[in-house]
Amino acid sequence: MTTRVIPDEQLAALAAELEEAERTGRPILPFSERFPGMTFADAYAAQRAWVDLKVRSGRRVLGHKIGLTSRAMQMASQITEPDYGALLDDMFLEPNGDIDLSRFVAPKVEVELAFLLRADLRGPHVTLFDVLRATEYVTPAAEIIDARIQRVSSVTGKPRRVFDTISDNAANAGVIVGGRAVKPDDLDLRWAAALCIRNGVIEETGVAAGVLGHPATGIAWLANRLAPHGEHLRAGELVLAGSFTRPVDISSGDVFTFDYGPLGTFSCRFTGEARGA
Repeated sequence: MTTRVIPDEQLAALAAELEEAERTGRPILPFSERFPGMTFADAYAAQRAWVDLKVRSGRRVLGHKIGLTSRAMQMASQITEPDYGALLDDMFLEPNGDIDLSRFVAPKVEVELAFLLRADLRGPHVTLFDVLRATEYVTPAAEIIDARIQRVSSVTGKPRRVFDTISDNAANAGVIVGGRAVKPDDLDLRWAAALCIRNGVIEETGVAAGVLGHPATGIAWLANRLAPHGEHLRAGELVLAGSFTRPVDISSGDVFTFDYGPLGTFSCRFTGEARGA
């Protein structure tokens, strides 16, 4: 994780590019094309620079997201571990109402479980059982992912690499929390299931065991992954454990329903047009 090819003095400029892409709806060229040999350390440094820029402008970090948790997504991205990003206060959206697409560039939606922590989790030796003890509630959630970095390069025609996704705050853009919050020992979280329904059509189904065998495993991984940076998961933070379905495209006028069975159902309607449309 220590090898870097992007100089520190360029990180602020890359963060400003990401901020401008989000503001204008014009995604930028993949960083991995401009910096051959880019590493995971570079990607997370770029991500941190962008998050720091947002915090300096008044945003607050309220939690974290974990991505690329399913075996299929890891194989597609040619990696062997998940990635992570930050949840900021302006990303939290209300369920059962309208969501304006004009805040996004090219959005998609995924279903997952969210863990609300009541105690800190400090690596490097956090286990699944530590996560369950530190969790106040587990609740259904939908994550809106986006692309401030081009998903397919307009220059080479090649798909962006995982380093670009990580730089792009692990593609996070929004989170909708709904349904019924439960204590982590109220049910076998591996078998929590969801239907992702778009305009009355079931687009995706999945069970939470698809997330590393148990969704709490991803939370433990993140706590341990943050430890070398002197960071930890804090009480009161919300952590998205990772999607157990593929991303579903969002278009103007789409009505989504996220049905988690015993954990409840919530919906949203997307209005307006995405900035990148």
